[in-house]
Amino acid sequence: MPVPFVGGEDEEGGDNRTMSAPRTRFVLIETSHAGNVGAVARAMKVMGFDDLVLVAPRWPDVLTRAEAIERASGATDVLARARVVPTLHEALHGMTHLCATAMTPRDFGPPTRTPRAHFEALLGTADVPPPGIAFLFGSERYGMRNENVYRCHVALSIPTDPAYGSLNLAAAVQLIAYDWRLALAAHGGGDAALVVPVSAPADAPQLEGMLGHWEQALVDIGFLDPAVPKKLMPRLRQLFQRAQPTREEIDILRGIARSMRECAAAIPNEKVESVALPRKR
Repeated sequence: MPVPFVGGEDEEGGDNRTMSAPRTRFVLIETSHAGNVGAVARAMKVMGFDDLVLVAPRWPDVLTRAEAIERASGATDVLARARVVPTLHEALHGMTHLCATAMTPRDFGPPTRTPRAHFEALLGTADVPPPGIAFLFGSERYGMRNENVYRCHVALSIPTDPAYGSLNLAAAVQLIAYDWRLALAAHGGGDAALVVPVSAPADAPQLEGMLGHWEQALVDIGFLDPAVPKKLMPRLRQLFQRAQPTREEIDILRGIARSMRECAAAIPNEKVESVALPRKR
């Protein structure tokens, strides 16, 4: 299903046009290792992509070879949908924006850009995003041929350590797929926002209730002298305000205070005085 992509301006100068996000395809050219094909399928699926095309791989049956299936590690559905074609021309049907991958810039050919910078320019400034984008990866041994790079609009170069920039094929696919997913999400064309459950912070009454509970517990165990409280409770309040505990954490702290009070109640008063911790001054 097409994913909304937001762009353009409304009558007041705001963005309001909605269109489909670019169709994304990963193209592997003359891949020699079946395991790498499986690892690429896994890298793609993790980032939400499933359009994989192989051009003249070493093994015609690479998509069903045991090593590919093993390295796919659960992404066998991507392998099942993948296609093997004899030429790059056939792999690019429906693709309008081609991205080569290159470790080092070439003297001639398309401009070399980092993935993140290019994606921002592609989605952030274009009136209409390309309907189809293909990421091309050469063979493990010698990368992309010059004639294939020349067909592309840009050569993407991942900013690795200059002293050792060699990336495994699947690792390169993973990095580019990650940056592309983030770029789509940033411009309304994907669901790549990190979905991390975040508990709501405790409100002021909950924090005050917990502090009151702790004050009672600290008195019960002999740590706080209510006649000479000093600044213990204000300091604890500042500590917890900095920490911004969640509601669940407040419940834990109140549970600790409750256990402290129960333990203190089970000990004779004279023993509580004898085991009390030094009071805060």
